[in-house]
Amino acid sequence: MARRTKRKVLALLPALALAVTAAACAEEIQSGGSSKPGDKVELLKDGELRTCTHLPYAPFQFSQGSKTVGFDVDLVDQVGKDLGVKQTINDTSFEGIESGQSLNNAQCDVAAAAMTITPERQKVMDFSDPYFDADQALLVLKDSGIDSLEQLRGKTLGVQQGTTGEEYAEKNKKKYGYEVKQYEDLALEQSAVLTGQIEAGINDNGVHYNFVKQNPKTVVSAEFDTGEKYGVAVRKGNGALRGKINEVLKKIREDGTYNKIYQKWFGKQPGSGQSPDKP
Repeated sequence: MARRTKRKVLALLPALALAVTAAACAEEIQSGGSSKPGDKVELLKDGELRTCTHLPYAPFQFSQGSKTVGFDVDLVDQVGKDLGVKQTINDTSFEGIESGQSLNNAQCDVAAAAMTITPERQKVMDFSDPYFDADQALLVLKDSGIDSLEQLRGKTLGVQQGTTGEEYAEKNKKKYGYEVKQYEDLALEQSAVLTGQIEAGINDNGVHYNFVKQNPKTVVSAEFDTGEKYGVAVRKGNGALRGKINEVLKKIREDGTYNKIYQKWFGKQPGSGQSPDKP
């Protein structure tokens, strides 16, 4: 009995070794290994720079007819131009983007979704140098009289799932006594404010100011100094692509292309930071 068991175990060893080797190879393929600035940029598909984003988030990325356009789209186009490839855009969930899954599952080469660089996100993806400054802002109906979180006591504050706005709202919920309601995307949150389903919505100031321009019944009644900075994300360890993005960002700032793109989407030149002016 003991001898037969031993022979059975020995017979299994080659298969076990093969399984371990296969698993290691699979892990290597999924992670893509590591690279550093100056290395050759490897893309998921020849001739394409695949970008994951989450629509709509105007004016950073949104649909215009059959095209996806916006500030972030134009910036990443500059990276594609430098690489001699075309950008293709994959609209996916923001939770998948900010968790790093979209990059790790090879859905895209980069994630550009007006995404704030945070320590938590830096654990699962690598970010470019910052390309935009933002703060949180409160969107309300113009005649609401609400201009602070304190005035939301007993009321409902809308948030977009997975965002720093949601994080800020949750952090202050107990202090100010409001209810938090989650929305899958920005459009749903803003529409809920416009139609009076909720009293207020919190999100980045750039997108709320853009919404107010198109919807004069609403107003940004307060801003919160959160000092956020957006970055383009790549898979953890993809130093070659991250280095190329930083190289392009530096170049377009120096040659004026960044300012032209900013003017196109915000109707002004960037100031000391990059937060858009109030309308």
